Amino acid sequence: MSGAPALRIIPLGGVGEIGKNMYLVEFDGRIVVIDCGVTFPTPDQLGVDLVLPDMTYVAENADRIDALILTHGHEDHIGAVPWFLRAVGPVPILGTRFTLALLRAKLDEHRLLGQSEMIEVAAGDPPRSVGPFEAEFLRVTHSIPDCVCVALHSPAGTVLHTGDFKFDHLPIGGPSQRSDIPGLARLGDRGVLAMLGDSTNADVPVSGKRAEEAVGPALASLFATSPGRVIVTTFSSQIDRIQQVVNAAYRDGRVVAIIGRSMVRNVSVARNLGYLTAPDGVIINDKEIDTVPDDELVILTTGSQGEPMSALRRMANHAHPRVTIRKGDTIIYSSRRIPGNELAIDETVNRLVAQGARVVTPDDRADIHASGHAVRDELAWMLQLVRPRFFAPIHGEARHQVAHADLATRLGIPERTVILENGDVMEVSADGVVLGERVVSGITYVDSYGVTDVGEGVLRDRRHLSEDGLILIVIQVDAHDGTLEGTPEIVTRGFGGAEDDDLINAIRARVIESIAESSEERVHEIGVLKRQLHDAVAALINRRSRQRPVILPVVVEV
Repeated sequence: MSGAPALRIIPLGGVGEIGKNMYLVEFDGRIVVIDCGVTFPTPDQLGVDLVLPDMTYVAENADRIDALILTHGHEDHIGAVPWFLRAVGPVPILGTRFTLALLRAKLDEHRLLGQSEMIEVAAGDPPRSVGPFEAEFLRVTHSIPDCVCVALHSPAGTVLHTGDFKFDHLPIGGPSQRSDIPGLARLGDRGVLAMLGDSTNADVPVSGKRAEEAVGPALASLFATSPGRVIVTTFSSQIDRIQQVVNAAYRDGRVVAIIGRSMVRNVSVARNLGYLTAPDGVIINDKEIDTVPDDELVILTTGSQGEPMSALRRMANHAHPRVTIRKGDTIIYSSRRIPGNELAIDETVNRLVAQGARVVTPDDRADIHASGHAVRDELAWMLQLVRPRFFAPIHGEARHQVAHADLATRLGIPERTVILENGDVMEVSADGVVLGERVVSGITYVDSYGVTDVGEGVLRDRRHLSEDGLILIVIQVDAHDGTLEGTPEIVTRGFGGAEDDDLINAIRARVIESIAESSEERVHEIGVLKRQLHDAVAALINRRSRQRPVILPVVVEV
């Protein structure tokens, strides 16, 4: 084994952050990619709908990529696949039955269905050849069906990616969704060179653990004590949670209307595959909402993270075509807050409360949500089952990674634990581990039209516009001598001094003065005139109001 080439492990997303998970494992010149997800934009990423990993490295090495392996179907693990396929071309995609079903629906929306081979795998299958690796899949419990961890066996050793996991002995999906503890122990007995471990709840103590089965009774008690409609928001892929909402509604004599494009799609996929069941008539069409008495209705919707175009956010903004929030509604947030979304969530909650709704979050009742990620005692158990020689905490912010690394150190991982950043190259072999030269990594922004060239410069301009607004200056000049023709037109948008007539008149006067100065100096070039106008007006506004609006001069020759 010591003579084999080193394994290279490269995170392109998912370390130092929550979301956009993407990890590359390289051996003998070949690459296998594990997961390819998105994350939510932060409030200062104006006009951005999705944030993806930078695809530069995979695009440059497309001919070396043998497969994309998906651990499960959450958006932070499959959401960027359409852009990955556009960057690298057709690549075999391996995933479990439910994961591939969700992916097919996504690729169909992007008109990419059929462009790559979909290979269905199942936990417990014999190892499968994937490029230079033998890929083995073991079942783990998470908050969505059909989750696996991935072991890649090679002559240099085995790399284990835990996927998102927890140890829940009584999962809602039954024994078929229970983590394969004996299989993980056998893997550890055979020897694991390096493990990449989910760190999301590494700073959560043992007392913070709650089983998913406790959520159902909590929801049922809220349904029973709510006099009007109940609106539940959670992640659209959290099928076990959706099943508990359906069960609680049925026991309380209520029907469930599904609202939100991704929620409708995922519920349909889950029902078709048998992962979600409901008695006849319990799930209704959203068009039937107005025909059901308030105390017999549950609305299950997207928007738990305050996403701008989500159904719940639109309800909060009086903009949803089907549902208007009214006094007596109970709104339940059965989800955790993803870091970075706090402001959007709080804004949505405040708008809902202002309309007379009662809002219940996990801060009010901890038992209405159970995390799908392992807490400290479960992370310790995974480390002791697998006993990796080298360990890298992934899937978490820096504080989660450090907490997970500290735990591994206390458990006596015999050699080095490595805290990675996106773009790091972890070269690992039987002889040790080193960090190689970094690769290109970063962020790709996607707007509502699917455009991915929204760069930092564009976001900087958007932030600038949002802070100080815009001033548009339109003038006409004589094409022969550059003298001003007519009166300058000053148009403002979002500028704080727009109502100050003295300031606007001063801007107009400064424009006239600047053009006169340019004409005297025989400056007729349009580009130079624009630059001089911009600088003259910017200096005036900064001196008078200390504001820095975006200034756009438009010069027309006549």
